[in-house]
Amino acid sequence: MKLNSLHDLYLNELRDLYNAEQRIIKALPKMSEAASSPELRQAFENHLQQTRVHAQRIERIFEKLGEPAKGQKCKGIEGIIDEGEDLMDEDAPPAVADAALISSAQRVEHYEMAGYGTACNFARRLGFEDHAQLLHQTLEEERDTDQKLTTLADSYINEEAKSAR
Repeated sequence: MKLNSLHDLYLNELRDLYNAEQRIIKALPKMSEAASSPELRQAFENHLQQTRVHAQRIERIFEKLGEPAKGQKCKGIEGIIDEGEDLMDEDAPPAVADAALISSAQRVEHYEMAGYGTACNFARRLGFEDHAQLLHQTLEEERDTDQKLTTLADSYINEEAKSAR
């Protein structure tokens, strides 16, 4: 796709985010299964449901634009997920493995926050306030998820990981 305008760049960003969400939908069940902490497992399961809604929001935006809901390979999220899968393959005590899962999940959240923030700005600049509202809602949910993961790590997982041998 040629990037001749901000509109083209906006579509590019949406396609990247859509592919990222699809990849995250596939990764979260694996992360949930790998978690030893019931609270972390539940956080991943809750975020899976939320991620499906995020993908649906992007689909609605594509529909409003008269564009097919399709992604383009998101190399950034692919790399982050691959690194997380590598960590899941490591032999580690449960708390250390959970701390690694949180670290990986937060990398995903930060990538998404950057993408949604950018797409929201593009939507506003292009006069798509309804799109911007949907994108901003997702951005806020990603921030909330990141904060929940931090709270979970700080509440006991990182302390247990520190004590693991």
